[in-house]
Amino acid sequence: MNMRRTLVLMLVLLTALSAAAADEMKKLNFLVGEWKGEGWFQMGPGKRELVLQHEIVREKLGGKILLIEGLGHRKLENGSAGDVVHEALAVVSWDEAKKAYRFAAHTAQQSSVDATLELRDNGAVWGFDTPQGGKIRYTIRQTEKGDWNEVGEFSRDGTNWMKFFEMTLQKVK
Repeated sequence: MNMRRTLVLMLVLLTALSAAAADEMKKLNFLVGEWKGEGWFQMGPGKRELVLQHEIVREKLGGKILLIEGLGHRKLENGSAGDVVHEALAVVSWDEAKKAYRFAAHTAQQSSVDATLELRDNGAVWGFDTPQGGKIRYTIRQTEKGDWNEVGEFSRDGTNWMKFFEMTLQKVK
């Protein structure tokens, strides 16, 4: 009888944790869908590179996970897509024990990072510390038109920020 009660209590607790995770993940539903648009990035003192960006964001595991796939092609002078300059995959979930989002980002161009993610008015901010020292943050906001605008910034000291990336995407599905 004691064992049965313990199992029932464990199931109730797991169900409650699962519901809490799903509720927190729903706050990111504004990202779900297929998105296309343009952006730019600038690494160092060179000129800005223009990019045609495509993002697909899907709910997985009953809404407990967001899977984000990003693919960016260099924008050629004639407006067509050139070589791939950015390919990324991220998994976002809710950590009930820490009361925080987990954001694991992976790119074809660099290694993986475990980032932080916090909700903001009309969006979210995610970021991480760089191995060389400094911080990178990406601010995502939903515009009045419903577009996805994202700005990437770098800081050596966590106070002064330099913009190195921006994209604006429209939802296509």
